[in-house]
Amino acid sequence: MSLYWLGNGPGTDFPPPWQALDEPNGLLAAGGDLSETRLLAAYQRGIFPWYNDGQPVLWWSPDPRMVLVPEDFHASRSLLKAARKLPWRFSYNTCFDAVVDACASPRADQDGTWITDEMRNAYRHLHAQGWAHSIEVWLEGGLVGGLYGVAIDRVFFGESMFSHVSNGSKMAMSRLCRDLVVDGFGLLDCQMYTEHLASLGARAISRASFCQQMARDCSALKKWRPPQHL
Repeated sequence: MSLYWLGNGPGTDFPPPWQALDEPNGLLAAGGDLSETRLLAAYQRGIFPWYNDGQPVLWWSPDPRMVLVPEDFHASRSLLKAARKLPWRFSYNTCFDAVVDACASPRADQDGTWITDEMRNAYRHLHAQGWAHSIEVWLEGGLVGGLYGVAIDRVFFGESMFSHVSNGSKMAMSRLCRDLVVDGFGLLDCQMYTEHLASLGARAISRASFCQQMARDCSALKKWRPPQHL
C-alpha cells in the first residue's frame, strides 16, 4: 500500500487509521500542515504528528496504542514515599514554553529531538487557543519536571514529559491523572510503548479499540479547564 499524501487545502482529510502501514508501524500519511484545524481533526481520529527536521510532516496511528486510564495510574511504593518526603508543588499552564523546551532538550539515549521549531510553534498556538496544556512540578522554587499535551472532550493526548530530578515526570503524571479523574476523563493517550509508561499503569490496546474510544470520548470539540489553585 502506498503512503497517502495530504494537501494543504482546507478540504483535505485523513485516510482512515486502518490504512496505516505495518512497517513502520502506524505511518498513515505525509504532508499537510500543523494548523489548529488539522491537528484537532487528527487527534479526534486517533492520529498524531511525529517527524524530524528535514522530513515532511508524518502522521501516525500505531497498532497497538499505549493508553492509560486515569484511575488506573500506578504509584509505586518509592513514588508514594517521595511524594510524602518532599514539598512538591504543582501548577498548570504557568510556563508552557519552558515545559516544551525542557521536553525538547537532548537526552542521553537520543540523537536529537522530534520537537522541531515547527512543532513548538504549532503547540504554542494550540496552547494560546486553550487546547494544549502543561503541568509543572516544582521543588524549592525550581521547575523540576512536567509534561504537556492536548485535551479534547474527555481525552488527554500526552505529547512529551521531562524530569530534572528523580520522580519529577512521575509526579506530573500522578497529579494529572488525579485531576483527570475528577473531571471525568476516560483516557490519557500515551501513543507508544515505553517501560516508563508501563510502570505507571499504561497498557497497550488495539487500534480498533482506541478508535472506538475516540468515537465515544472525543467526539465533541470541547476544551478542558485545568484546576487553577493546587
